[in-house]
Amino acid sequence: MPEDDDLSSITGLPEELGIEEDLGRTEQRITIRTEKRRYDKPVTIVTGLDPNDVDVGDLASELKSKVASGGTVNDDDEIELQGDHRDRVREILTDKGFTVE
Repeated sequence: MPEDDDLSSITGLPEELGIEEDLGRTEQRITIRTEKRRYDKPVTIVTGLDPNDVDVGDLASELKSKVASGGTVNDDDEIELQGDHRDRVREILTDKGFTVE
């Protein structure tokens, strides 16, 4: 065990990510769906995020960057991404420790 008790090197988790935050992620029930919008354009919508456990704006920015798409966070703390990215978003969120239904 390291002398400075830095568990981040053992667990692989960032130091600022505590057990409480990790548990908060796994307890959230996130759903991903698509809707057709104007001119039959698909929009991927991520719902079920708790703004007390997750910075929804930062997560939206990360998702937009990783799927190379535009998007926004609406008033209900739902992330909307332009295009159909259900499979990729599910993979990204699962890798980050979220439970996706």
